[in-house]
Amino acid sequence: MTTATLAPSRRPGLWRRLLQPLVSPEVFDFWAGLVRPGWSWDRPLGRIVARQEAAHEAVTLLIQPNRHWQGFTPGQHLNVGVQVDGRWVQRSYSLSGIPRRDGRIAITVRRVEGGVVSEHLTRRARVGEVLTLGPAFGEMTWPTRATTERVEQAPWLFLAAGSGITPLMSLVRAWAEADMPAGLTLVYWARTRAEFCFADELRELAMRNGRFRVHFVLTREPQLRDNELQGRLSEARLASLVPDLAERQVYACGPSGFVDTARRVAGSARAFQAEAFTPPALTTVAPLTGTVAVHLALSQRTLEVTAGQSLLTALEAQGLRPAFGCRIGVCRTCVCPKQNGSTQDMNTGDMHHGHDSALRLCVSRPASDITLNL
Repeated sequence: MTTATLAPSRRPGLWRRLLQPLVSPEVFDFWAGLVRPGWSWDRPLGRIVARQEAAHEAVTLLIQPNRHWQGFTPGQHLNVGVQVDGRWVQRSYSLSGIPRRDGRIAITVRRVEGGVVSEHLTRRARVGEVLTLGPAFGEMTWPTRATTERVEQAPWLFLAAGSGITPLMSLVRAWAEADMPAGLTLVYWARTRAEFCFADELRELAMRNGRFRVHFVLTREPQLRDNELQGRLSEARLASLVPDLAERQVYACGPSGFVDTARRVAGSARAFQAEAFTPPALTTVAPLTGTVAVHLALSQRTLEVTAGQSLLTALEAQGLRPAFGCRIGVCRTCVCPKQNGSTQDMNTGDMHHGHDSALRLCVSRPASDITLNL
């Protein structure tokens, strides 16, 4: 199956060619934003045009991007920036809709306790507010036409927990829109019934389309209703719901613990791919202690930072503001070249020595004195 992206035109206008020698992009953005929010020289921006409650502590925002944003494929994510207390902060969110002819996009955001961006988007953001938009990224998408027809028609299984439903909902909607021949089963976990997003839409789709099945599973609800199940993900639960697991292609999305369990219990599936929206817990990696020197080559500064924390956190504690997005090592917004020294990947525990052109500051901690290209 192929789902085309919808990208606005990027042909430079006559006004840009005329103004380019006279005004900087930053100055233009400031004054243009006062005239019409969302205008910019070349920065991808989006204006909130609608908001709708999606579930308890969750909201779906419909956003109109400007012409500089490049579109997306269902299943992908993007970095969204908001202005809080006078500074821009960004986080990574999944696109929960599908490409539309009017170019509008949708994200569904659940409030996270202490989350600066999620708190703003779910409680304070209003229609008309302008957000910064990063390029779409992510590989958990529908197969392209290059995939063989035999694989395309193999049945699919989606496993979602909590906010992990958002990229999978985009894929479900694209599947329904394209009338894909392959069967699709979605098993969706939440703690309480009030936390389910898109429940009515999913049930309606299951009633209309015999090739789609959905199972809602709760973990902290004392009483169940019709068509609801209880319990956590396990081999027994999966075998009862999907007896043909060996024939399935599986996508799983949720917290890292859920994804780890899904990878284990769905090991017999035909294919498996997953994305986690929380970093895995380090249980086998010895903690790093003490302090190290971080030399910033471009600004000619040397900082003393704690070895046990991520470089992103350590640099922020020193007053620096490196670019970042997801903070879990997925979006690569914080990638910064390392010239020398040793670092440890906080997700895997792997050590990286010497030059590293793709060091992710958010999931790397220093294991020796290092030099960064900052």
